[in-house]
Amino acid sequence: MESTIRTEGSYTIVALSGEVDLYYSPKAREQILQQVNKKTNVLVDLSNVTYIDSSGVASLVEGYQLARGNKSEFGLVGVSHAAMQVLQLARLDKVFPIYGSVSDAIKAKP
Repeated sequence: MESTIRTEGSYTIVALSGEVDLYYSPKAREQILQQVNKKTNVLVDLSNVTYIDSSGVASLVEGYQLARGNKSEFGLVGVSHAAMQVLQLARLDKVFPIYGSVSDAIKAKP
């Protein structure tokens, strides 16, 4: 797994790529929580994720819950087919705000 962090508008984008599994999810969790703890609006870009397991999903859920507690925004963008299948199976596609792209998320912000 690789990750990059960038800022667009009022959002910090954490872009993950590759496999987000038991081995790599601690790094993903650290990256996500580090940004959420800054009380910034965070988008996690999953467009290049080829595989995600329950530990990776748990990192997303933890980030989402922490962001809600911080009263900041948290969403997913460009969710790959592989990641979407897992989110749908866990019914989390109904929980997370999901956007097609970063620009879609920025436009959706009131």
